[in-house]
Amino acid sequence: MLFKQQALLRQKLFVLGSLAIGSLLYLVARVGSLDRLQPLCPIDSRFGPRGQDEIPLRALQFKRGLLHEFRKGNATKEQIRLHNLVQQLPKAIIIGVRKGGTRALLEMLNLHPAVVKASQEIHFFDNDENYAKGIEWYRKKMPFSYPHQITIEKSPAYFITEEVPERIYKMNSSIKLLIIVREPTTRAISDYTQVLEGKERKNKTYYKFEKLAIDPNTCEVNTKYKAVRTSIYTKHLERWLKYFPIEQFHIVDGDRLITEPLPELQLVEKFLNLPPRISQYNLYFNATRGFYCLRFNIVFNKCLAGSKGRIHPEVDSSVITKLRKFFHPFNQKFYQITGRTFNWP
Repeated sequence: MLFKQQALLRQKLFVLGSLAIGSLLYLVARVGSLDRLQPLCPIDSRFGPRGQDEIPLRALQFKRGLLHEFRKGNATKEQIRLHNLVQQLPKAIIIGVRKGGTRALLEMLNLHPAVVKASQEIHFFDNDENYAKGIEWYRKKMPFSYPHQITIEKSPAYFITEEVPERIYKMNSSIKLLIIVREPTTRAISDYTQVLEGKERKNKTYYKFEKLAIDPNTCEVNTKYKAVRTSIYTKHLERWLKYFPIEQFHIVDGDRLITEPLPELQLVEKFLNLPPRISQYNLYFNATRGFYCLRFNIVFNKCLAGSKGRIHPEVDSSVITKLRKFFHPFNQKFYQITGRTFNWP
């Protein structure tokens, strides 16, 4: 009887031991396969061979979640130090133009894991009071980022403000500058529409676009009207070219960014020396909104604010014709300077 109990016990121990060894071998194999599938430290993965200009490509969920907490101010100095996060001066700035699509461009570029955006317009270089606070004040307005990421801000007033080119040059003479433009007459009407909406919210009256855009005394285009002046792109660009070579500018087609955003974003990636990471997966057309929205991952999507895509008021066709004729020679010069041609009338 005792012999049978001992034999049965040995048999159970053998089975248990076999199961334990089998489980251990499975875990070892599983860990090995995981090591092969993804790096142990995914936030230290690289775009290319080590030793070249390297930019760490962090996982999107890690980047979005962690940096969001830092932007909200929910991080201690120790956490910032441990994660090697810094507030960097921008390596690229979207300098304009107003109503050209600057917000859409900034949000779309933020799809790239090596890009971190300043959420608000800083208005450092175009605002004398802000500029007097100094460059460290400006730096503190930037989001937290990893050292090899690119910080980008946008303030469309920069493009038309006379003092800005020299001020930016003094900060960084090699900075990359992004200008997004739309067909000039359409941009001017869009500019007017935004101001009109603001007036209506305050129950204020406002002149019709035709009365502002055309001088009633001469019946010619009113170049004193800001919406018209802003659309004379070449006049403003010539002032920038006194400080920066044309190679440091990239012109984005704002009209194409609305209808076919991916090719425009790929051109910007190339200009910023970023590896191609934004794909068609990140952009989907929202039929209800009438424009493209952003997909960061399977759970996080984002559309631009409801104020985007305002319906423009009807404008007298003769005024539109007059404006297009007025802008035409300026457009031709803009094409010549930038090397990029648009199908503007």
